[in-house]
Amino acid sequence: MNPDFLSGARRAIPIILSAAPFGLLFGALAVDNGLSVFQAALMSASVYAGASQMVGIELFGDHAAAWVMAVSIFVVNLRHLLYSATTGRHFGSYSTLQKAAAFFFLIDPQFAETEREVEKKGGFSFAWYMGMGLTFYSIWLGFTLLGALFGKLLPDPKPWGIDFLLTIYFLGLVMSFRKRPFWLPVVIVSAAASVLAYKAVGSPWHVSLGALAGVVFAAAFGVERKADV
Repeated sequence: MNPDFLSGARRAIPIILSAAPFGLLFGALAVDNGLSVFQAALMSASVYAGASQMVGIELFGDHAAAWVMAVSIFVVNLRHLLYSATTGRHFGSYSTLQKAAAFFFLIDPQFAETEREVEKKGGFSFAWYMGMGLTFYSIWLGFTLLGALFGKLLPDPKPWGIDFLLTIYFLGLVMSFRKRPFWLPVVIVSAAASVLAYKAVGSPWHVSLGALAGVVFAAAFGVERKADV
């Protein structure tokens, strides 16, 4: 097997295992909110974005209109446009089919690890990228299926703090970029804007508005700050 593919797979395993309980939680909640085991697995296979899947399943349980669910999932996933603009620059030599696959697998940990690989080695191969992406995808689907099948055996997640996993997970991703220039001011602005947006317009808009505020702030002041160093 291609050594780059194996290298990407090895990089992915410890990361996705740390997020696997969130897949279990989604599978359990999906069935609890009226989805079948097959539908829960299909949602993970097609949407493949943990945060927006949780938003969608909560709205499904509340019997929200289909367009409300679609718009809410779209808003939560707007951050992937930023990922695509950043990481997509390295897909220039890929075929159309390879680009489609690469963008599909561009989830949060894939983005973070790909950016680290670029910083360390200056780039990455398609085989390395797919080794990571397919490993993330298969383990996520497996744990979603386990949660859907055996979720009723799981205890109430609140006393165990399992429902807080997503917050810890994203905090870990953010902290992994802490050595980058201008990191802290951008994080502060983005977090403050997200809190204000949550109070003003509510969820899930605060996710994208907070990210947009951070991008605008970095674009307006980051280059100037770097030039002064």
